[in-house]
Amino acid sequence: MNYLYVLMTVALTVYGQIVIKWQVLKAGSMPTDSAEKLKFLFHLVLNPWLLSAFLAAFLASVTWMAAMTKLQLSHAYPFMSLAFVMVILLSNLFFGEPINAYKLAGVLIVMAGLAIGSQG
Repeated sequence: MNYLYVLMTVALTVYGQIVIKWQVLKAGSMPTDSAEKLKFLFHLVLNPWLLSAFLAAFLASVTWMAAMTKLQLSHAYPFMSLAFVMVILLSNLFFGEPINAYKLAGVLIVMAGLAIGSQG
């Protein structure tokens, strides 16, 4: 159960990042005019999908607090690197963002670091 809290934190964090990217892409480029920028951002903040991303961030904080009652920070925190891995994979799947040799090497290094860092 302790690791479920960590995995929920990761999943909620990744959900929020993917939804934010999706909705920002859908909204288009930010205007250059200051007043238009504020209007643009205001509309984004009120977007129901973005509100769900904000809620996910809040819930991720709650599940992280639950995890911290059961696990040592130095043991649990390396698992947060799974968010990095999942965002790269999902951004490729949903947005067609390329996974090049550097990103792949980074993912492999992160996974190796997770395996080593989570020991003990």
